[in-house]
Order: sequence, then structure tokens, then C-alpha cells
Amino acid sequence: MLNMYEFSIGAFFFGMLVLVGGALVIIFHQAIANNFLYGVGSYDKVKMWGMIICGVGIAIMANLHSFILGFLFKSVFGGGL
Repeated sequence: MLNMYEFSIGAFFFGMLVLVGGALVIIFHQAIANNFLYGVGSYDKVKMWGMIICGVGIAIMANLHSFILGFLFKSVFGGGL
């Protein structure tokens, strides 16, 4: 059965928080890398993870995470298409 898209205001605001968190990681990547990782060698890695967090935040804002998780659970645990 095909599920129709539904906008969720809660998912939108949670996705906005995740997006802001990813943006903060990108902005303060040098301080995060210096304090928690190995310094200059991990600047790009921290910025990459910040971009991944921003992408996840956008997917949550658009309520696409339910489709992605549903597809993964159906493919792993069965359930047919």
C-alpha cells in the first residue's frame, strides 16, 4: 500500500534543530577538532560530519526519514513490497 506524504510540524522543528546543530559543527570545526580529535589533521573530517548532519536535518525537516527508515526496516526484516 502506498503511503501519502504528510507534513509533520514536529519533525520540521526537530529537523531544524538538527540542521542548526550541523551548522554549528561546521562553524566551530577548528575548535571541535582541536579539543576532541587530533587537531589540524581532522579539520576536514569534522566539516564532513557537519555536512552529513545538515543533510540528515534537511531529510527530517521534509519528513523523508520515515520513508527511508520504513524502506530499511522492510528490506531487513521482511514484509514484502
